[in-house]
Amino acid sequence: MKETVLSGIRSTGKLHIGNYYGAVKNFVQMQHDYNCYFFIADLHSLTTHPTPGDLHGNVKHVLVEYLACGIDPEVSTIYVQSDVPEIAELYLYLNMNAYMGELERSTSFKDKVRANPDNVNAGLLTYPVLMAADILIHRATKVPVGKDQEQHLEMARTFGNRFNRLYNQDYFPEPYAFSYSKNLVKVPGLDGKGKMGKSEGEGNAVYLSDTPEIIRKKVSRAVTDSGPTAEYQEKPEAIQNLFDLMKIVSSADTLAHFDEQYNKMAIRYGDFKKQLAEDMIITTTPMRERINEIAADTSYLRQVARHGALKARESAQKTIREVRELIGFKSF
Repeated sequence: MKETVLSGIRSTGKLHIGNYYGAVKNFVQMQHDYNCYFFIADLHSLTTHPTPGDLHGNVKHVLVEYLACGIDPEVSTIYVQSDVPEIAELYLYLNMNAYMGELERSTSFKDKVRANPDNVNAGLLTYPVLMAADILIHRATKVPVGKDQEQHLEMARTFGNRFNRLYNQDYFPEPYAFSYSKNLVKVPGLDGKGKMGKSEGEGNAVYLSDTPEIIRKKVSRAVTDSGPTAEYQEKPEAIQNLFDLMKIVSSADTLAHFDEQYNKMAIRYGDFKKQLAEDMIITTTPMRERINEIAADTSYLRQVARHGALKARESAQKTIREVRELIGFKSF
């Protein structure tokens, strides 16, 4: 039997090239080697209180873009988290054995409290428990996560092992971080600071659905400096970020050309940005065209979502049935 891989993405906006090269491209390759579950985490997104229209629209964005990137619903299981109510049931059971102290010590919880002191809801506190339920419901053993999610994964192991000890059964396997690619791709943003992200502002990320005009405008505004002051000097972070982006989307010859220009103090950032933008457009055009095509096919999207929910629930119902039996729930 193939090992089970699980990954989810929050439905909080469109996918950008950081999502694609950092995760989704690997998903497309690994789906043929593993039993893959890819879900859209709309329950997780409720911590930020989206409007009903935004909630549904964001779920649709991610579903469409997963499909446009090449995730095959006949090979993988693609589903919307809220379409599998067994996840919420397991979340309830795991919450009974999750302790306030350990949840309050979660780094992500402390970060969110600092960032949004007026919205410290119970969903934020128990976020790691819901994430554990997402993983354990399919008894997944491999979870592609970034460094910032490793503590959550450790907590998922804790909750699963605690359940096993409490009911004296070796039921939930331990899930571990998984990288399908040996070379993890970190995709920087256009703001000159860190990685590309949805929460860093509209100009930081290049979305898979961005038109050529929008891509050109965003890249033209990317942070640069006045240029190198010595030959072969170390590139500042903002400049290195742009070269790292070029390494991802451009040919090796193109990268080498501009690298040589920089080292000889002859680089013209305007030309460099124009080339980077055009290469981004070439890279994203097939996906953008697929996004537009799939988004217009409502009946296909409905069929994919229903098919995914049925496949996911088949696995989830088996887990819940066995968990209820272990806990001691019995019908009269």
